[in-house]
Amino acid sequence: MKVMNIIHDSVVDGEGLRTVIFFAGCPHFCKGCHNPKSWNIRNGTEMTVEEVVEEVASNPLTDVTLSGGDPFFQARDVSQVAKRLKELKKNIWAYTGYTLEQLLESPDPYQQKLLHYCDVLVDGPFILEERDLTLNFYGSRNQRIIDLSQV
Repeated sequence: MKVMNIIHDSVVDGEGLRTVIFFAGCPHFCKGCHNPKSWNIRNGTEMTVEEVVEEVASNPLTDVTLSGGDPFFQARDVSQVAKRLKELKKNIWAYTGYTLEQLLESPDPYQQKLLHYCDVLVDGPFILEERDLTLNFYGSRNQRIIDLSQV
């Protein structure tokens, strides 16, 4: 899979201390995106599931955030990463430009499988006109933070 970066000890990408995996590839092309280089999957570095999991596991004090790009763009491989991270008892947040409803109706079984392993979904495209700097953990008012245990 293609990964842009993995950072440890983030406090802005979900609740608590988190390791954030920024995946390459995004079909949404949101105006004002904070990471437009991640749109092109060729900009990422090729990593195996095992390499990503090992990097996350090297910092045992953090939970995990899947970001991008859009992690659902590479759902087949990212769902394998998420499964392994759940085995390590990690809480997983995922940021996506898709809505929950779009993912639930997706014909791609890997998108639904990835969704299954997530604890929290921050959904919806970033809309520059709805940007709100007072929001915690998301950027525009149209987006939602969804506790998937309640869905």
